[in-house]
Amino acid sequence: MSSNRSASEIDEEAADWAARVDAHGLDVEHDPQVQAWLRGDARRAGALLRAQAAISFLDRGRALANVAPAVDTVVAERPSRRTLIVGAGGAAAAALVGGIGLWTARPQRLDTRLGEIRRVPLADGSLVAINTKTALEVAMKPKSRRVVLKEGEAWFQVAKDPDRPFVVAAGPVRVRAVGTAFSVRRGDEAGAGVDVMVTEGVVETWIEGGPTPRRRLSAGSKIVLVSAVSPTVAESPSEIERSLAWRNGEIALDGESLEQAARLFNRYNNRQIVIDDPVLARERFVGLFQTNEPESFAAAVAATLGAVVSDDERTIRIARARIS
Repeated sequence: MSSNRSASEIDEEAADWAARVDAHGLDVEHDPQVQAWLRGDARRAGALLRAQAAISFLDRGRALANVAPAVDTVVAERPSRRTLIVGAGGAAAAALVGGIGLWTARPQRLDTRLGEIRRVPLADGSLVAINTKTALEVAMKPKSRRVVLKEGEAWFQVAKDPDRPFVVAAGPVRVRAVGTAFSVRRGDEAGAGVDVMVTEGVVETWIEGGPTPRRRLSAGSKIVLVSAVSPTVAESPSEIERSLAWRNGEIALDGESLEQAARLFNRYNNRQIVIDDPVLARERFVGLFQTNEPESFAAAVAATLGAVVSDDERTIRIARARIS
């Protein structure tokens, strides 16, 4: 860690970068200039998340006050915006510590539409990646951080704060972390259970009011929690990485059946893949595809397995080629 810059100087630099990211829609994970700045000091990543959270805080405050945010396109012309970012960061922290203010008064509601994937910095410095058709509420309080996952799937990178536990509730399932990264997914069907996958650190899981004891999961582990079934913990880091490829807008297949693959693509698209032949549906497939390109997947299946594709506005049908 570099010790040449003070914390306040790093916060000011982070405010500048957050304003640039906000103005130009920069991809923080892949922009070379942003990444070079982040690598220069281990403190910068947290400072940038706080600055981005402050922007979210400001914009949400304007929305609740029915005030439209100004549209700025040139970073150099945004000194007032940057100053507000730094000030809002402190205001958000003060509101959290004091137990008053926007974040404690009402939960933050986050939603995604079909096919939409979002990355949202939270007021405590945590980050949440939200998958397609997901709804959740975030409540930041002086002694706790709570997320209610109403439907869908989200991945959380939790900022460390031992005095304020970070708990995700998905129905009766609870997942608790202090400083770690994990995903939680509610099944699409009733009784399907809740999937928890850990990518970093350790989390604690349990079913509220259930007979089974709390379980600890470490990085690379996953568990499916269903009220009436004893959970089984499995360790599969590579499978977890494939399952979370959606964070980059991708679907990674490594031997899944075409039926399973079709279900994955159908989670993101209005045009639904239909495989009429049950034998063909059991065929296994390998490949990396964009979530919003079911046509590319269908074309790859046709080229690899000799299948035939027919489509219209609503469906993409994959069938066995007829033998003449």
